[in-house]
Amino acid sequence: MKRNLILLIILVLFGGSAWGYYNWVYSEYPQKIRQFDRTIQLRDEKLISAQIIHQQLDLVANLIEKNLAFSKSDSLAEIASLPFINYVTGILEELKIDMNKLEPGKKSARLDYVRVPYTLTLDASYQQLGKFINRLEKSERLITVEQFEIDNAIRKSGAKTDKTQDRSIHEIVLKISTLTLIKQR
Repeated sequence: MKRNLILLIILVLFGGSAWGYYNWVYSEYPQKIRQFDRTIQLRDEKLISAQIIHQQLDLVANLIEKNLAFSKSDSLAEIASLPFINYVTGILEELKIDMNKLEPGKKSARLDYVRVPYTLTLDASYQQLGKFINRLEKSERLITVEQFEIDNAIRKSGAKTDKTQDRSIHEIVLKISTLTLIKQR
């Protein structure tokens, strides 16, 4: 009988200590682990955000560097800048777009930037126009598409037209401008 009583007391002590350990000591560990996991997740998100911002800042710094002039008379800020015209005509040739006219407009200079407008008259399809604007958008220069007009040739369809003429080709007047940042002293 004594043996059974001692065994019961040991069993109750062991069970009570296991219950106490589980409720007072062990219960804090999963909560702390969940808290640490959440902290690690938040820090990982911040690290990823910082890496993305760093990469984008590199792109922004490159964009500014490519469009920064030291004065308003710099070659980037010139009317009819030859590198820009070569860039545009290269894209047009690559996309097989006919350019009828490229006319630089009047340069407008502000304190911290210079805007040079251009008017292009093109013969292109809608797809070619979309690809051309997409390529301009991806340029390292700051280029703004101000306005475009598409002559959809409805007037021509009623009149006698050349049957060999491609009806998907439209006359497009595209007004774009380049922005050149002026470095402040």
